[in-house]
Amino acid sequence: MELNSFLYQLHFDSDNLYPRDWQVDWEDAPLPYKLYRNLPEVPLSTEVPLTLKKQEDPNPPRLEDLGHFLWYIYGLTQYAQSAIKDESIGKNVSFTGALRRFVPSGGALYPNELYVYIKLDEIPNGIYHYDVVHHRLILLREGNFDSYLARSLADGHSISECFCTLFISTVFWKNFYKYHNFSYRLQGLDAGVLIGQSLEVADRMGFSTRVCYQFLDQSINHLLGLSGQEESVYAVIPIRMGSSIPLNDNQQKREETVSSSQLCREVPVLNNTSYNRSKRVLDYHMLRKLNEASMFETTQSFVKIKGRNDKKFPFHSEMILLPFTEDFSYDLASVCRERYSPDIDFTLGNVSQKQLSTFLKETYSFLYQNDLDETRGQIESRVALYGSFYNVEGILNGAYSYDHGTHAIQRITEGDHRELLQSGLTMPNVNLYQVPLCMHVVGDKDHLKKSLGYRGYRIQQMEAGILVQRLLLMAGALGMGGHPLLGFDANQCDELYRVDYKGKTSLIQIPVGPYRPRAWLRGSLHS
Repeated sequence: MELNSFLYQLHFDSDNLYPRDWQVDWEDAPLPYKLYRNLPEVPLSTEVPLTLKKQEDPNPPRLEDLGHFLWYIYGLTQYAQSAIKDESIGKNVSFTGALRRFVPSGGALYPNELYVYIKLDEIPNGIYHYDVVHHRLILLREGNFDSYLARSLADGHSISECFCTLFISTVFWKNFYKYHNFSYRLQGLDAGVLIGQSLEVADRMGFSTRVCYQFLDQSINHLLGLSGQEESVYAVIPIRMGSSIPLNDNQQKREETVSSSQLCREVPVLNNTSYNRSKRVLDYHMLRKLNEASMFETTQSFVKIKGRNDKKFPFHSEMILLPFTEDFSYDLASVCRERYSPDIDFTLGNVSQKQLSTFLKETYSFLYQNDLDETRGQIESRVALYGSFYNVEGILNGAYSYDHGTHAIQRITEGDHRELLQSGLTMPNVNLYQVPLCMHVVGDKDHLKKSLGYRGYRIQQMEAGILVQRLLLMAGALGMGGHPLLGFDANQCDELYRVDYKGKTSLIQIPVGPYRPRAWLRGSLHS
């Protein structure tokens, strides 16, 4: 299949991505985490803090702090068991259990892995894998790699000032075994949600971050000991204490062009062994093909996306200014523990204008430095929020767009659109008639390919994931739940919001609202 056709099907015709005879081999499913064998181990403290409020004057980072940071962004935090109807085995009810983390993931499969380049006095400098199931670090490669990383990243000039650098990779088979080719779309979103959680926890702990999407793929994979065929890095996040990582105005004017092949010759090949449990791994040809087409081989591929001055609101449209609200603070740890994705559990309740105002304003109010533009992370220029509102105090039912700069909404179409949205679900597992806020993240229909090639698709999905995680945390802090959905009719939503003629499309749908408790057993994996 041609790559552009594949991307089109991922978004608008996902049913045809699956083979007609596709069946999931549940018995041969991979583990939702990666296990390395016969390598040095560094245990991390299990006495993680019960609260995460912003530290105004944080102490210099220690290994204990890094352990807390990793646990809050991707550690195993909960075991949950739910009852489901299952007449196929002769019973009315059966039970399913899953190990969960604070971040959502499609099917709770968690296709991403975390690696960390650490420079702390307590342990040897080097590249480590975060072993989530044992909450420990696995030493993969010892040494100082500041120069190597600085030349591999588009914005790597400050690596020497960072006490650690986070690498977020994707293991293709971890959710391909269930979702086949559709897994490619999920992998980018899952990585974005993980980036979003990393930014939130880092901010609370007094760390400064910079998200790097542009790097020499083969050199980064080589440093971590990854083949690029089974697992590949999607994002790199340098982390330092205190003030934000400075922008480098001269990054476009490198003295020399650097290539992956050149850098890979500087460090030896790693031959570490890992375990994933599956005895039979199918070929994911299209994922490998698209991943290879997205890779950067030399630093000449690095670009900056030019700012756009698209006006969100036409001059003739009606703007509704939302009420001013004070800065909103909450305990991140508590919200993470209580975060919930309702489905049939939504219960229609009133949403006040103040709640809506706080929800929309705070979803966009976060620091997000990245290597895509010269700003301090104005994510709204690439992914925007739209929503279909029902039963919101003082707001007519209808479809709206939100502009963070003016803190206003624009009514696009008036009316109750719950039936339309419900009919667009491919699986009616969410009762949208009970949802007051049905949100959509909207982005460019060409998926940033004009600027970034095929790499633009996964970057767009990651930025959408960052916004989704922020939105879910804000919903939880306001006592509501949110359920990210990809099984919706994107064409139908594009017509509803009238974004198709702008070259935009709906990337993900997130119903948000009050909910009732689910009947399930769950236990916290917390010391």
